[in-house]
Amino acid sequence: MLKAVILIGGPQKGTRFRPLSFEVPKPLFPVAGVPMLQHHIEACAKVPNLKEILLIGFYQPNEELNRFLFNAQQEFKISIRYLQEYAALGTGGGIYHFRDQIVSGNPEAFFVLNADVCSAFPLTEMLSFQKEHGEPSSSVILGTTANRKQSMNYGCIVANEETSEVLHYVEKPSTFVSDIINCGIYLFNPEIFQHIGAVFQKNQQDMLLEEPTNGWHRAEVVRLEQDIFTALAGQGKLYVYKTLGFWSQIKSAGSAIYASRLYLNQYHTTHPERLASNEEGGPKISGNVYIHPTANIDPTAVLGPNVSIGTGVTIGAGVRVRESIILHGANLQDHCCVLNSIVGWDSTIGKWSRVEGSPSDPNPNDPFAKMDSETLFRDGKLTPSITILGCNVSIPSEVIILNSIVLPHKDLNRSFKNQIIL
Repeated sequence: MLKAVILIGGPQKGTRFRPLSFEVPKPLFPVAGVPMLQHHIEACAKVPNLKEILLIGFYQPNEELNRFLFNAQQEFKISIRYLQEYAALGTGGGIYHFRDQIVSGNPEAFFVLNADVCSAFPLTEMLSFQKEHGEPSSSVILGTTANRKQSMNYGCIVANEETSEVLHYVEKPSTFVSDIINCGIYLFNPEIFQHIGAVFQKNQQDMLLEEPTNGWHRAEVVRLEQDIFTALAGQGKLYVYKTLGFWSQIKSAGSAIYASRLYLNQYHTTHPERLASNEEGGPKISGNVYIHPTANIDPTAVLGPNVSIGTGVTIGAGVRVRESIILHGANLQDHCCVLNSIVGWDSTIGKWSRVEGSPSDPNPNDPFAKMDSETLFRDGKLTPSITILGCNVSIPSEVIILNSIVLPHKDLNRSFKNQIIL
C-alpha cells in the first residue's frame, strides 16, 4: 500500500502570488482550467495501490478548501484529507508532526509533493526506479537538468553517473555545484522519520544550550532539503531519478501562465476533451485553449495559443486573447485585446481596450532553461512582467494597461503602464 503527501504551505506563503492569493489559497488557483492541486491529485490517483492522499499545511480549513477536497474525493474515488499544522513547521517538520497519520495502515512507501510545482509527475516511474536502485529503504528525489546559471537558485544534486546515488546535496549554492536540480517531488519510506527524528532531537538539544531567543525558532521546524538531504547524501540512502518530462515552479503569478502552457500541452495525451477545437458557430481557436463549458463566447472572438477561460466568463465580438488566464465571471467587451495577462474574477475590460504584459518565460532556445523568479523591482523600477488584474477590477473603454498590477476592486479611468495600482 502507498500514500501521498502534498505540502500546501499556508497564508504567509504565496506572497509573491498576490494579488491573486487574496481571493483563493494559492494551491487552488486554476492552472490550465483546474486548481493547481488537482494536477497533483490526478497523478497520485493513477498510481496503482495508492490508497490515501494527505494535504499538510497551515491554512485555516475554509469553505473553498473543503469543497475542493469533497469534489476531488468524489471524482477520484480516493481518500483525501487535510491535516493542519499549528505553525509553519518546514518541509520535514510537517510530515514528522503527522507521522502517525502517514504510517497508519503500514504503507511501504509514500510520495511527498510540493504544491507549487507543475510537472508530468512521473510517480510510477519513480517507484520502479526505487525498486531497482539501492536498498529497499532508500529514498528517491525527482531531479531535472537546469542550466548552469539558474541551477544555483535551486537545490543542487551531485550524483554518481552509474548508480544515480546522491553523493552531495546543496540547497541554493552560491557557486556552481551541479546542473541537476531538485524538483520538490520525493519518494520516501517510513524509515525517513528516524532521520527527521534525529534532527528534531538535535534541534532540541541545541535549543536547551542556547540563550532563549525570541521564541520563533522552534525545534519542530525541520527542512527536508537542508537538514535531511544534505546529511543523507553519500550514505547510499538517497537516489535521484532524472526526468526528461516538463517541470516548473509556480512561485509568482507570471509563472502560472507558463505552467498553464505546459499543462495544456500535456492535455493532448492526458485530457484531449479539455482542449477546445474550431467548431461551426464557435470562436476561432489557435493552439491550446481551455474553455469552461459555462463561458459565453462570441463566434468572432479569436483565442489562443495558451489561453484558459474560467466559469461564466463573457467574451464579446472581435476580442483577441493570447497567452492569458481569464478567471471566472470576467467580462471582456467587444474588440478588446488581452495578451500575457491574468484577468481577475468578475473583472470587466471595456470596448477596444488593450491589456498587455511582458512574458517572463524561460529562454525557448535553451532546452534546460527554467522560469526566473524575477524580483518585482529592479533598479527602483517595476520589472516588466505579465499584467495582473485583481478581482472585480473595471477597465474603461479605449485605454491601454501595460505591464501593470492592479489590486482588487479598482475602477480605472485612464491608461497605465509599468505601475502597481494600489
